[in-house]
Amino acid sequence: MSGRTSKQTVGALPDTTVQSPSVSAALTWLVWSLFAASVVALVVRVRTGGVWEIPGVVAVDGLTVLMWVVVTFFSGIVHSYSRRYMAGSAHETGFFLAVFGFTVTVMGLVAADHLALFASLWLTMGLVMAKLVGTVDGWRQARAAASVARRYFLASSALLGVSLTALWWTTGATTVSGVAAAADGLGGPVWMVAAAALVLAAMIQSALVPFHGWLLSSMTAPTPASALMHAGFVNAGGILLTRFAPVVTVDATLMLAIVVVGATSALLGKLLKAVQSDVKTELGCSTVGQMGFMIMQAGLGFFGAAVTHLVLHGFYKAYHFLGAGGRVERTSPTESETRGTSVAGAAVVLVTGLAGGWLFAVLTGKGTTGDSGLLLVSFVVLTTLHAARSAVEHTSLSATARYGAVPLVFVPAITVYALVYEAISGVLSGLPVVAAPTELTALHGAVAVVFLAAYVAIAAGVHERSHRLYVALLNASQPASGTVLTAAEEYNEH
Repeated sequence: MSGRTSKQTVGALPDTTVQSPSVSAALTWLVWSLFAASVVALVVRVRTGGVWEIPGVVAVDGLTVLMWVVVTFFSGIVHSYSRRYMAGSAHETGFFLAVFGFTVTVMGLVAADHLALFASLWLTMGLVMAKLVGTVDGWRQARAAASVARRYFLASSALLGVSLTALWWTTGATTVSGVAAAADGLGGPVWMVAAAALVLAAMIQSALVPFHGWLLSSMTAPTPASALMHAGFVNAGGILLTRFAPVVTVDATLMLAIVVVGATSALLGKLLKAVQSDVKTELGCSTVGQMGFMIMQAGLGFFGAAVTHLVLHGFYKAYHFLGAGGRVERTSPTESETRGTSVAGAAVVLVTGLAGGWLFAVLTGKGTTGDSGLLLVSFVVLTTLHAARSAVEHTSLSATARYGAVPLVFVPAITVYALVYEAISGVLSGLPVVAAPTELTALHGAVAVVFLAAYVAIAAGVHERSHRLYVALLNASQPASGTVLTAAEEYNEH
């Protein structure tokens, strides 16, 4: 307790056009200008093709301009939102400088071709994000959260450094494009070290299990910083694997391991989300699960699908974080709704899923042959169907009407997903590897069966019947002890 009392007053929201410092206004205008320039660059790149480069230093390709558009758009939204959110805060100018610095760093990262430049920008990106997590430096929990995040990001950067050094050692190339060109000759223990370190670096940055602790400990970050983190920063793992796709696709066993890693995080993220009682932590666990789906798509060899997923997830998560306050309401406890699905409801969901899978396969051409495209279609249908059901469940429709509404939401959603996937795959067409489907094996089948069974069981609420599992999940989702808020008054003082 602070021992101080004050009369609470409610006044008008600040007029950001009058009261905001010139720095925040200038940076907001500048980042939207970068967005406009990025859109122009994307249009020109699509129409002309090719790679714009400073040989040996930077190379601007389809992935670069696409990420420029996405990152500057999210950053522009965060800048604009923050002008009111941070108004009057002593940290306002520093916050805006950090957000803009993060934006520029990511723009440089996706254009970097030299290995040393790529590694340096990867490290800088992590350090700036850790600074954003600890924006309210007068709050010891924020300082602790920033310290936790910084340790994880330094570990990720160290692993990336090991990987890039090993790749330079075995190929003699000093650029990302050079490593990709020499990928056909990769193999042996040095490559294994490089590939393993690369995957681990991606896992940490994307907060995959068991490296999700930094994400769940970062709730001290201002809401717009959390939106930028969950809509942009965590996607770095997918970008890393896409950039170095020629390295990880050398061995089918490694690709299967990436699928298993992604599937594990997707399932555990969904389980962890089910036991959360606050909005931001629930969204954080959701991010863990969604990043698992993204990594799983990369492991199946569909890097274009992974990029599509991270873009769509970015829009979804930015919207939910910036609107998180609207989900906080005072209500009286009520009896929990009984979970369960009738036979007719299950039939509707099954038929809807099969129809959606057929539609996705027709629109994208994936899943029409006996390769990992079948699993890609299955996982896309599963995630989109789950999202559609979740959206319908939050309406006031009756249980019967909800089942009828699911196809009306799901079919347009999976159509949009397929069209966006095709568009993004077209933009990425100049990359060394956009799609490298692998041959299906018995292990792929086993992973798919286990994943589907577990996912259906979770959706049906089977896990809620075990008190031991509930406690285990609650413990697994606890943030670092030093980052936990113990007194609201202490937070209010900052």
